[in-house]
Amino acid sequence: MLYLRLMLKGFLLAVMLVLLGFAYMAWGIAHYADEAAEQPADAALVLGAAAWGSKPSPVLRERINHAVSLYKQGRVRWIVFTGGTPEPGYPTEGEVARDFAVRQGVPMTAMLAENESRTTWQNLENARKLAEPFGIHSFLLVSDPLHMRRAVLMAHDLGMVAAPAPTQSSRYLSWSNKVKFLARETWLYVGYRVFRKLS
Repeated sequence: MLYLRLMLKGFLLAVMLVLLGFAYMAWGIAHYADEAAEQPADAALVLGAAAWGSKPSPVLRERINHAVSLYKQGRVRWIVFTGGTPEPGYPTEGEVARDFAVRQGVPMTAMLAENESRTTWQNLENARKLAEPFGIHSFLLVSDPLHMRRAVLMAHDLGMVAAPAPTQSSRYLSWSNKVKFLARETWLYVGYRVFRKLS
């Protein structure tokens, strides 16, 4: 009986430590979300988000708007859009984003779009390969604030010179949506940290 009690206490302690670690990671992600870079870069790299047919979803639209703002402020000379399509025959996220930026006055000659990626890692890796021949070597990563810490960590692991440029607005405005997004991002961030150490 004493042995079972000790085992139960040990299990509860382990669970508590895991929860505390998860909460600490979540706090770090939320805190990092407010840290926008001030330096210029060669390009704004827009991480992919859903496209609704030929129109950007609200999440993608805010990322495009922020990248366009960075370009018009002179903080970047290029915009690199990323993202494929979940189904063949539909416009890709990269194409939809580029077309939306054109309508806001960004010249086609200042934009690149990759159309194959489906994950954050692929967004970054494909964009790096696409941008290199154009002499683009530094990036401001554009995504939702809570996505920043994982995206910047991945970019650095790929050898990219990258800094956070979180969107100034987001569809994740309500408390419940923020909590869900933060929980998901924390889980993905922890999973990535574990994976990269084991790989």
